[in-house]
Amino acid sequence: MKILIANGYVIDPSQGINGGKNVLLENGRVSGFLDRGEQLPDGVEVFDATGLVVAPGFIDLHTHLREPGAEYKETIASGAAAAVAGGWTTVCAMPNTDPVNDSPAVTRFIIEQGQRAQLANVVPLGALTKGSAGKELAEMGEMKSAGIVAVSDDGRPVANAGMMRRAMEYARGFDLTVVDHAQDESLSVGGVMHEGHWSLLLGLKGMPAAAEDVHVIRDCVLAKLTGAAVHIAHVSTRASVDAVRRAKEMGIRITCEVAPHHWTLTDEAVADFDTNTKMSPPLRNHDHVDALLDGLKDGTIDTIATDHAPHHADEKALEFDQAPFGIIGLETAVGLAFELVNRGLIDLGRMVELCSTNPARIFALADRGTLSKNAHADITILDPAYEWTFDVKASKSKSRNTPFNGRAMTGAAVATIVGGRLVYLNPDYTRITDTKQRNATAK
Repeated sequence: MKILIANGYVIDPSQGINGGKNVLLENGRVSGFLDRGEQLPDGVEVFDATGLVVAPGFIDLHTHLREPGAEYKETIASGAAAAVAGGWTTVCAMPNTDPVNDSPAVTRFIIEQGQRAQLANVVPLGALTKGSAGKELAEMGEMKSAGIVAVSDDGRPVANAGMMRRAMEYARGFDLTVVDHAQDESLSVGGVMHEGHWSLLLGLKGMPAAAEDVHVIRDCVLAKLTGAAVHIAHVSTRASVDAVRRAKEMGIRITCEVAPHHWTLTDEAVADFDTNTKMSPPLRNHDHVDALLDGLKDGTIDTIATDHAPHHADEKALEFDQAPFGIIGLETAVGLAFELVNRGLIDLGRMVELCSTNPARIFALADRGTLSKNAHADITILDPAYEWTFDVKASKSKSRNTPFNGRAMTGAAVATIVGGRLVYLNPDYTRITDTKQRNATAK
């Protein structure tokens, strides 16, 4: 199968490309760039990308797909459908499933379910410790042979520093990045929102920023000690960003991500006790949000990740302190990232770097995050001027837990190509023709 993405504006930070080009895809790979106006043989489908931005496929390093074990919240197929509708060509599935992905059997099951869906690429993370219990190392080597791309205990942070050191050393031996949900649970226990003015006013137990800070600082120190590659998930505090910045200046192998809700909302959003504003780490105050924006601008923060965390409506309908943490995010993340561009905080090249180039590098996803010759033909096509309003009732996800329902946005992913196949096209766009029709029109 051959597809020509014609007349688009290509942004590919991996090659320093920023300009108008035609991109030819053949047999699931990038064949190369063609001159505009060049005659093509019949049999090539043409996607007219006039006025659109063509980027290497977006990669979400932090997605919860719930399968196996909680398919009533999300399945791999429904999560992959939400992913491509949001512009994500690859999603990295966190291991907090039931059973936990701490074995090659579970790893293979997740990969096979993703292949069966034939939508986004689904690549799993394996657990850091068996059962994510923090007591015994998981079989990382066997899971890597089965297909994991990184290791993490995700929402069950490794409390014991000695165990985390051993886990980092073990992971380093397999060239696996350690992903850490940085949270000292002895400081955050019982907390349901950010500890500060609003938690006091609302009478809700708070989670202090220090609970995140001490773990980030600890893991920067351990990364230096072990030489392991460490990725800090969903940073949300000023001190965390500062610690990562200093660690990078020292040459420590530290990277980090930020989720859109953490730069978009503050803890004031909890004032109505809407459980769709409950997540972990929690929404912080304006000072922390300002630090995240600075980190996005100056390069300290490496990636944007959704932390897509679906929950059934009945679960989120509980009282605030009883409801589970987390929101869905695959279909809103790109629109919220465009808000950064529209405010002049970052440019489009930086946005593509945050969503594609850097994620591919951090998890060593070969031939992804680039439009170089023979790379996987994973493409995200963006319309920076597209005006839309998110309607959660139309979401591809099985869950509806979002604080962004009804939010008006400008800029979106309007088409998603995975492995050279068009797997999502916004209903407002009809841009596909075949070469015979295109050549006849040109004459």
